[in-house]
Amino acid sequence: MKRRVVITGMGVAAPNGVGLDNFELALREMKSGIRYFPDLKDLKFSCQVGGQPEIPDELLEKYFSPLQLRGLNSSGIVYGVISGTDAWKDAGLEINGNGSPDWGSGIIFGTGILGVDKFREAINLIDEGKTRRLGSTSVVQTMASGISAYLGGMLGCGNQVTTNSSACTTGTEALLMGYERIRSGAATRMLVGSCSDHGPYVWGGFDAMRILPGNYNDRPEKASRPMSATAAGFVPGSGAGALVLEEMEAARERGARIYAEVLGGEINSGGQRGEGSMTAANNEAVQRCISRAIENSGISAGKIDAINGHLTATSRDPVEITNWVKALQVNKEELPHFNSLKGMTGHCLSASGSIECVASILQIYKSFIFGNLNIEEIHPEILQHIEANNIPLASRPQNIDILAKASFGFGDVNAVAIFKKNNE
Repeated sequence: MKRRVVITGMGVAAPNGVGLDNFELALREMKSGIRYFPDLKDLKFSCQVGGQPEIPDELLEKYFSPLQLRGLNSSGIVYGVISGTDAWKDAGLEINGNGSPDWGSGIIFGTGILGVDKFREAINLIDEGKTRRLGSTSVVQTMASGISAYLGGMLGCGNQVTTNSSACTTGTEALLMGYERIRSGAATRMLVGSCSDHGPYVWGGFDAMRILPGNYNDRPEKASRPMSATAAGFVPGSGAGALVLEEMEAARERGARIYAEVLGGEINSGGQRGEGSMTAANNEAVQRCISRAIENSGISAGKIDAINGHLTATSRDPVEITNWVKALQVNKEELPHFNSLKGMTGHCLSASGSIECVASILQIYKSFIFGNLNIEEIHPEILQHIEANNIPLASRPQNIDILAKASFGFGDVNAVAIFKKNNE
């Protein structure tokens, strides 16, 4: 028998809010976390704005010991540890400091580029012949699985502890991988999530591709415009999101709060065939991913109340909406509401899926839908397929029973997860 999987804890370090309460308030108030960075101007970036969580030193000291802070130079690990330990505590679980590992608990925490600033620091020291000054933590800060290793040691998890990496699909993929592990009986609970470093050495490649907006440097909060007729490219962001997934009966036995249930999902690739490429999705694959996610979840498309899309504020936004409409195959009046978090946070790259999963679950649990920031005029190609009232421009109360969350990434990879309100 396949086990049911629920979400019992969440944590987040987002550009517009660090901590679950701050993040929820930011969603309700549609607060932007996109700022201007003078160093990007000095480096001659076209786009000089981005999304970066604000982490004061006093907050860092609550999550890391003085020894751990010594030589710590990986923003992704900082964001991941904050969101991961917050999610663990939010689930009512204890930090396992002593004794045996928790054999039933594991971690799948993804990333794209981790420790890029530490890499740069290490390269300079090595080139100067100062290898011995690298310190004992340079390896763990720069290896891809550094974030899951940090969290695994802090929480004492004895089940699978690993890191996945699938570009912008990473966070949603991690959630579905954890879901499958619990569903199959291989684990009782899994901490899932993803993180992304910030700064010029992560964002520079995208600026070179000319896919970032360069005409909003004096108006950073207006720069990210998903589904808008005036969308000019995605704004780079960073941060982390984390969720505790748990076998439903185990959660009930310990009296855990249940935010929502994971009904299922789908992960696939377009193989970079047809219109698919390293940077563009194969539309047939996207539609298949959506359709299979719905089928795997045991629901009909008409039951979906809201969709939190990938929707990055590029020319692909109308194409994504078209793919949803074709895959859902419902009457126009049955189409769900669509929203995108990226107007408030920018595109947080490998962290985007997990941060947006947290935002999605908050909407289900708290019965509201957040508005789409910076849409002064909905893209006309989008309005060919859906009504304007399906794209909320302001946050409002909204009962959401079932929500679909999508992430689509470089390499022509896709993930769609389906969440349901806990009504039991």
